[in-house]
Parts: sequence; structure tokens; C-alpha cells
Amino acid sequence: MPIEEPRAATTFAPRAVATFAPRAAIAVTDAVAPLVADAIAVADEPEELRGVRLLTGVSYGRLATSMRAMPFVAPARHIVRDDQTVLLRIHRGFGYHRACNGSVVAYGADNFNSGGRTMWSVQFTGLAQIVVPTEEDLRRFGDEPLRADGERFEPVHLHIEPQFVTVHTLDYREEQHNRHSE
Repeated sequence: MPIEEPRAATTFAPRAVATFAPRAAIAVTDAVAPLVADAIAVADEPEELRGVRLLTGVSYGRLATSMRAMPFVAPARHIVRDDQTVLLRIHRGFGYHRACNGSVVAYGADNFNSGGRTMWSVQFTGLAQIVVPTEEDLRRFGDEPLRADGERFEPVHLHIEPQFVTVHTLDYREEQHNRHSE
């Protein structure tokens, strides 16, 4: 089995696109972040920037690719870096990082459990690369889970530059409470 060679997290240059202020810099707490993400309106904001900005309002999403021609979806913790790229943290024990490294993957996240009036979903594709996170990245990720599927959590980090970003929204008249069909 080939040895994984992570790239240094500092080797990625900032992208030459319009910038936005990551919500982390605005000091919004996780409890209100999904509501604030919808409230921060930016005129004429390109969908790519809007999608990446919305990701700052949630902590987890779903990583998707295929392994041996079989598709899979795995939970992942994410952060959005100042250069508008996304860094994922997944459990090494799943083994999915091997299929993702050097491959195009899909990633998606949403605020469907926020209870708000506007629900959104962001999806994008991009080339995934295993990286070594910076100290700042690790601080922003926060605590790691103790266990994943009953075994000790061992993190691996994937860097993705979002491409083909899509945002979908569902607007309701009133707040939606997390309830099942009756």
C-alpha cells in the first residue's frame, strides 16, 4: 500500500477571486450562525462566494466520492479558510481518505436542522488533497470526537478548492421545527 504524503497546509496560495469576510472573523457563535448566515446579504454576490460563505454557518457536511466503483457518503467536519478553500476533517479509520486523495470529490452541507424560515443546501466539487493542518486550522476545528464507529478517532485532513458550487434554498412562511410527518 503506498504511503500517503500530505502536503503542507501553507503551500496553497490565495485564490484571485472577490473576497468576503469569513463569519469566524465576525465572532458569531455556532448557536446563532445558521440564522446569521441567511441574514448577511451581499448584493450581487456570485453563487460560488455565497455557497462558501453559507458553509461558515454550519460545522458538518457530507463528503462523497467512489471507492472501487462504489459510491459512498461520509460525515466530515469542515472549516472555510480565509482564501475561500475548504478543509475537511474525517476519521482515518474509515479509509475514505485514500479514495479521496488526488481525486475529484463532492461535498455538501445544509442548515436543514436550524429551524429557520430559509433552508439552504450547498454542494460543490473539487480536487481533494491530504494536508497537514496549521495550528490555526486545528484551533478553528475545535475538539475532535473521542470515537468514530466505536474506535478511537484518528483525524486526517483534506483540502478542497470548491468548484461548480451550487446553492439551493427552500423558503417557508414561518420557522420550521424539526418534526417528522404525522
